[in-house]
Amino acid sequence: MSSPNAPDRFNEEKSTFTIRGSDAPDLDAGVAAIRNVLATLPSRPGVYRMQDARGDVLYVGKARALKNRVTNYTQVDRLPKRLQRMVAHTRSMTIVTTNNEAEALLLEAQLIKRYRPAYNVLLRDDKSFPFILLRADHDFPRIQKHRGARRAKGNYYGPFASAGSVNNTLNALQKLFLLRSCTDGFFKNRDRPCLLYQIKRCSAPCVGRIDAKGYDELVSDAKAFLAGKSTQVQTKLGGQMQAAAEAMDFELAAILRDRLRALTFIQGTQAINAEGLGDADIFALACKNGVMGIQAFFIRGGQNWGHRSFFPAHTNDVPEDEVLTSFLTQFYEEVPPPRTIFVDRELNEAALLGEALGAAAGFKVTLSMPQRGTRRRLLDQAKRNAEEALDRRLAESTTQAKLLQEVADLFDLGEPPDRIEIYDNSHIQGTNALGAMVVAGPEGFRKGQYRKFNIKNPDTEPGDDFAMMREVFGRRFARAQAEDPDRDAGDWPDLVLIDGGRGQLNAVKGVMEELGIEDVCLVGVSKGPDRHAGREVFHMLDGREFQLPVNAPVLFYLQRLRDEAHRFAIGAHRAKRAKAIGASPLDEVPGIGPARKKALLMHFGTGRAVRNASLQDLQQAPGVSSAVAQQVYDFYHSR
Repeated sequence: MSSPNAPDRFNEEKSTFTIRGSDAPDLDAGVAAIRNVLATLPSRPGVYRMQDARGDVLYVGKARALKNRVTNYTQVDRLPKRLQRMVAHTRSMTIVTTNNEAEALLLEAQLIKRYRPAYNVLLRDDKSFPFILLRADHDFPRIQKHRGARRAKGNYYGPFASAGSVNNTLNALQKLFLLRSCTDGFFKNRDRPCLLYQIKRCSAPCVGRIDAKGYDELVSDAKAFLAGKSTQVQTKLGGQMQAAAEAMDFELAAILRDRLRALTFIQGTQAINAEGLGDADIFALACKNGVMGIQAFFIRGGQNWGHRSFFPAHTNDVPEDEVLTSFLTQFYEEVPPPRTIFVDRELNEAALLGEALGAAAGFKVTLSMPQRGTRRRLLDQAKRNAEEALDRRLAESTTQAKLLQEVADLFDLGEPPDRIEIYDNSHIQGTNALGAMVVAGPEGFRKGQYRKFNIKNPDTEPGDDFAMMREVFGRRFARAQAEDPDRDAGDWPDLVLIDGGRGQLNAVKGVMEELGIEDVCLVGVSKGPDRHAGREVFHMLDGREFQLPVNAPVLFYLQRLRDEAHRFAIGAHRAKRAKAIGASPLDEVPGIGPARKKALLMHFGTGRAVRNASLQDLQQAPGVSSAVAQQVYDFYHSR
């Protein structure tokens, strides 16, 4: 098999067959489009994409023999209703051939993540998982939390189920191994130990309180522990503590005792007894009322590194083993797989999935369903957790559905809203002003769709909330009209809540009328008398104003929406203000990087002195060439 990361692994340009049919949503037209593709389709492994009349991807599938697989879609009577609907919308197909079926499986996962098709099982929680990184690019390696691409040189340990799991483990590791967590810049500029040394969470290599050999020994112990050799580390620390006590070095013995306690704490927090298991992931699936939930346990070095629940989308009428297979393929698209994966049911494509994951990881990956012993008990525990998490999810969904129905009744909506947008502004006396939009739906807040709007209009008076709201809505909905005029991408709101009273609502109403948008429900939410929570006043476009009972569940829900918009706006404003505080007038000068900016400020003292300096003075600054001096001088004096 070719390398998974080879640039010529998939060649879509040479193996694409796109046959367009009629734009009408018709089952016969869909079958005809598929049959046109079959005429030129090879009997090779590959991936196929089904597209609608607009070219949007409906479904991504893989096949060992493309011609045989795609032929099945022309036999409409044998297809489930879900796939019949898909065929009825299909107007074109794109085919990509691969060397083998394992490569096709990996490509399928990549394309599903890219296109998010409406008829594929989707892993909705696609946030990157946190890792612990023990860097190897410094004489005194740093231990830190890491997310994203693993480009830095060092050892990565994970994935952890959540940031909280990483933080708790890091705190305990700092107590246990006294490794530094500071940045290289902070480390370089220290002349005395920081607070972490005082509270016994760092060995202070920055000021020589430990030499390189002693620190390397701590690093080796940390690697051994994270590799699952905690008993070995515990025995070593116990022996050192005993030796220190016998030598009457009670201060060292106390330090070693505290480190042993930290080790005991970490071992005590392992809710799962996975000793001897090595590296493994455990997955169990539960299904109730057509909703599926998957529970994942992460075991590394025989230690439990947390668990997480997932609720894949688009699972109606899809067999459970197919859901779990699709989930695992997408899950390991970003997360490196362990050598062993335990699942709670037989998968038809377990061998193929193991082959594909092993090709991407560079070692053998095995999927199995344990039948007895410790591994079976772990799988049963994951199964119980999956069922309990699904029960909680269904209960929350029922409550959420009831609240959304009450929102629909309250604001005279035809049906419960699927997308609610909430807007707020933030500034301090007009400075660093911005608008914020948060989005909520039946599943909760959609944080990936939050947006912030920097106020750019020079005609907007500082502190003019009405003008700020007009600018935000003008930009938001003008773009929506341009990018999704038919409103079928799911980006148009069913309900818009505005943090403000009648004035803000009227300002927004004027903008929407100018854009010709009259069918979006707009509601202003003001804080009411004395700005007390629970006395909010709701302002409608028809002039109505009303309050809700202080103990009404729907009021609490609307307050949560408003408070989330306020939190996001305040956070974005603070970040913008912090950036502005650290800004320098030299940032505006083109071609001046951090090093030259530092040289100019060190020489002249302030940005104003640089601006007022003569050309001769600029040329005398260290590290500044004649050309750069001329550039700085021209920038300030040509204006």
